[in-house]
Amino acid sequence: MALNQVLPNPSEPVSALTGEKNLTKVLTQEIVPSPSDNVGIFAHDKQHLLINSPYTEQDHLLDLRTLDAENALLARALVRMRNLRPDYATAPYIDSFNWDEIIEELKRLVRQHGHQWKETSFFVVAFRSRIPPTTVYEDLGALDKGAHAEATASGGFLKYWFGNPDKDGRNLATCLWRSQEDAIKGGKGPGHRKAAAAARSLYSHWKIDRHRLIIRDDVQSWEIIDWE
Repeated sequence: MALNQVLPNPSEPVSALTGEKNLTKVLTQEIVPSPSDNVGIFAHDKQHLLINSPYTEQDHLLDLRTLDAENALLARALVRMRNLRPDYATAPYIDSFNWDEIIEELKRLVRQHGHQWKETSFFVVAFRSRIPPTTVYEDLGALDKGAHAEATASGGFLKYWFGNPDKDGRNLATCLWRSQEDAIKGGKGPGHRKAAAAARSLYSHWKIDRHRLIIRDDVQSWEIIDWE
């Protein structure tokens, strides 16, 4: 899912725009899809809004204008996120997704915008669960959707992905945040409290793993490690 960039002045190359403030402006000003692209963008008149989850209503969209260049670029690269194996619910986190493809897309975006990437780390949450047959999936979905809109409004919520339960009811949902502080803030609202209160009746088992995604200077290397 590539994103095509149209500059305010098409004759001026991106490399001519210096400074993080200008880059962020370019990233959010005129993002339009080519006809063949399946793009995570809401609409042509809302170019700064990015679809970063399975939910496409406006209050679920990421406002790229609220992010610095590193976070905006990674959020755009993460529209490519997909699972590589069907057993993602139980497989090692780093092996479950197409991280190499995401990083290659990030490198492409960094080159496209002439940006000098500075080492940045991101907060990653992996929620592993088991859903019993008695759970009404629509009820679970309604709670999840409400919590997502709340987290999006709090800021710094770069990506949300979740799969489908396997034959044993096991599933994985994962969030990437700008920081741990953003994640804590995003989980304090009434929607999250309501979802947490319902967890005992909706899940027979759940586990939360925390990781750190580190992308080093100039996107020369990257790693995912346990959060400490």
